[in-house]
Amino acid sequence: MVDVVVLFFVLGVFARLVKSDLRLPEPLYETLSIYLLIAIGLKGGVELHRLPLAELMPQMVGSMALGFAIPFVLTPVLRGLGLSRVDSAAMAAHYGSVSVVTFAVASAYLVKHGVEVEAHAALWVALMEAPGIVAGILLARLGGSAAAGGSPGSAFSGLARVDWRALGHDVFLGKSVLLLVGGLLIGALVGEAGVAPIAPVFVAPFKGVLALFLLELGLVAGGRLGELRRYGLRIVGFAVVAPVCLALFGAVAGQLMGLSLGGVAVMATLAASASYIAAPTAMRMAVPEANAALSITAALGVTFPFNILFGVPLYLEMARWISSR
Repeated sequence: MVDVVVLFFVLGVFARLVKSDLRLPEPLYETLSIYLLIAIGLKGGVELHRLPLAELMPQMVGSMALGFAIPFVLTPVLRGLGLSRVDSAAMAAHYGSVSVVTFAVASAYLVKHGVEVEAHAALWVALMEAPGIVAGILLARLGGSAAAGGSPGSAFSGLARVDWRALGHDVFLGKSVLLLVGGLLIGALVGEAGVAPIAPVFVAPFKGVLALFLLELGLVAGGRLGELRRYGLRIVGFAVVAPVCLALFGAVAGQLMGLSLGGVAVMATLAASASYIAAPTAMRMAVPEANAALSITAALGVTFPFNILFGVPLYLEMARWISSR
C-alpha cells in the first residue's frame, strides 16, 4: 500500500498536468520547508543527546566520505553520455549531495512498516549535504581547465577564482543546512525533556506538514516534465538508473558502518537522492557556466519522483538482502 504522503505528491503532479489553478502560496511553502528542517533536526538531536560522540564518529566519517565519492563515480558516466565536463561535474554534485525531503519520506515509510532506524539519522543528512558539492566544484574546475588544454597551473587558478568564502557561507550557512544543524544542536543540548514542551508542534503534525510540502513539490515536478523532451532519454535513463546503483553503493557502505536494517535502508536512500535546493544554489555561484536547468530537471523532475514512488520500497528490500549476507 502506497504511503499517504506520496499520494499528495501524485496529486500535485496530476494538478499541474491537467493545468489546474491549484497553487500553494509562496510564504506557506517557505514556512513548510522551515518546519520540516527544524523538526528533522530536533529528532536527530534528541538522540545525539543520549550517545557519546566517539560512538558516532565512524558513521560521521563514513557518510561524509560517501557523499564526497559519488561525484567522482558519476562524472565519467555523464561524460560518456555526451555531457560537457562542467555539466557532468555540476550534475554529479547534485547527486553527491542529498534531499532532505526524500529522507523524510523514507523515514515515514520505514516507521509505517515497523522498521526501526537510528534516531540520529538526521545527522547523516546534515553531514552529507556539503561534501558532494565540494567534490563537484573540484571536478568542474580542475577537469574544466584540463579539457580546455590548460596547464596544471591554470587548473588550480580556476579553483583560485572561486570565492570559497562566499561559497562556504552559502553552503554551510544557507537555510537548509543552518536549520537542520541548528535543530540537531538544540535537540542535542536540551534532550528529550527539553524538547517535550514543543513536541506537539514539531512531532505530532510532522506527517501532515510533509503531505502539504509534497503536494507543492508535485506541482513543481509536474511543471518540469515537459523539459525532459529537450534533454532526451539519456538524461531520463541516467536519472532513474543512477539512483538504484548509488543506493546499492550506499547500502554496502551502511552495512560496513554497522548500521541497523533501517539505517542501511536510509543510507541507501540518501546515496540515491539528489539535492534540488542546496546544490543548485552552490553550483550557480561556483560554476555559473554549467547548465543549471539540466541538473535540476534530472534531480527534481525524474530522480525525486522515482525515489519516493518506487525507490524507497526498493531500497528497503535491497537493505534486507545486503543485511542477510
